[in-house]
Amino acid sequence: MYKSRFRIAVLIVLITLAAGCAPAVTPAATLVLPTPTPAPPTEVPPTAAPTATAVDQLIAVIADLGTTGQFAGAVLIAQDDEPVYTAAYGLARRSPDVPNQVDTKFNLGSMDKMFTAVAILQLVEQGRLSLDGRIDDYWPDYPNPEVAGQVTIHQLLVHTAGMGDCFEGDFFTTPQDQLRTLEGYLPLFVDDPLQFEPGTQFSYSNEGYIVLGLIIEKVTGQSYWDYVQENIYQRSGMSNTGAYDLGTEVPNRAIGYTTLDGEGNETGVLADNTPLMPIKGTSAGGGYSTVEDLLSFRNALLDYRLLSPESTELLLEGKIEVRRDINYAYGFFDKMVGGQRLVGHTGGAPGVCAFIEMFLDSGYTVIVLSNTDQGCSPVLEFFWEHPLASSAEVQRFW
Repeated sequence: MYKSRFRIAVLIVLITLAAGCAPAVTPAATLVLPTPTPAPPTEVPPTAAPTATAVDQLIAVIADLGTTGQFAGAVLIAQDDEPVYTAAYGLARRSPDVPNQVDTKFNLGSMDKMFTAVAILQLVEQGRLSLDGRIDDYWPDYPNPEVAGQVTIHQLLVHTAGMGDCFEGDFFTTPQDQLRTLEGYLPLFVDDPLQFEPGTQFSYSNEGYIVLGLIIEKVTGQSYWDYVQENIYQRSGMSNTGAYDLGTEVPNRAIGYTTLDGEGNETGVLADNTPLMPIKGTSAGGGYSTVEDLLSFRNALLDYRLLSPESTELLLEGKIEVRRDINYAYGFFDKMVGGQRLVGHTGGAPGVCAFIEMFLDSGYTVIVLSNTDQGCSPVLEFFWEHPLASSAEVQRFW
């Protein structure tokens, strides 16, 4: 979420780290983040494997980062549907200091795209949408007929529609009241021509997921937020998840802290990120959740309580190659890492760093939510270097 002026930082979170490459990280003020050098490709023989489990090592790293002030946020590690480790570190708010807790609500960034994609597949199952359908099939008066007649639901889901990013430029000067609805985002991009012929290339697009959210509204007659609340959050048992208005006091909500300004420049001064955030979460990102709620979402999804088994596999199966061994599915990345299949999504913005990774083979799930610029990066760096192959070994893949 929020590329453009933050494009490099967010693409690092969304793609480079997700592909298992640990980039150099620019430390934020008051945070001293490690920048480990990846080891050369090697295969560790069984006799050389560490005696501690991969999970134990990851827990130790998180504890060290948290207790030394290098990580602020909440973490949950689960095997199958049960947590095996939860922890929280750092501050949710400053002045006065309020510590992060396991039930603290963090901004998810682009992780909301998972919910939007599930909602679309639910409507496909009901016969109310077709993945091959075009925008104008469900929104005949879409303000840009040329675009509406070319772009399909499938292309919007996999970022091949040719749309761009609405979280730049005029986003920062648009009155907040306008952006309390998804419809209010349309003037930021609806008149723009497509950047390329739909279906010909991958280009990560927040605008595409705003359009998906509006299509959900057109088809259901509900607001996007009401639909996902009733059909995803409630059915998953997610009681601490929502698209909260930043002007409303929300219990246990973390404030993001960033050292970036509105142009994405490093200021060296840690500040509240609220002026850089959308006033309310969208179908492209910006909602809030907890690590516990995200595990509930994982459980509902993989237990087929949200979609049928066939639709769930369709949702998670990679469609478009982003790079070797990493594909984009419908609202999820689908990756092969260390011989294992992982699905999940990341979220990044000023003062937001978050991810969920679900190991479909070993049953592990790792969820990290942070309210600083690079808060989840050192965890990701270790996590990708030591994938949770099993409870008894570490499998390196650099």
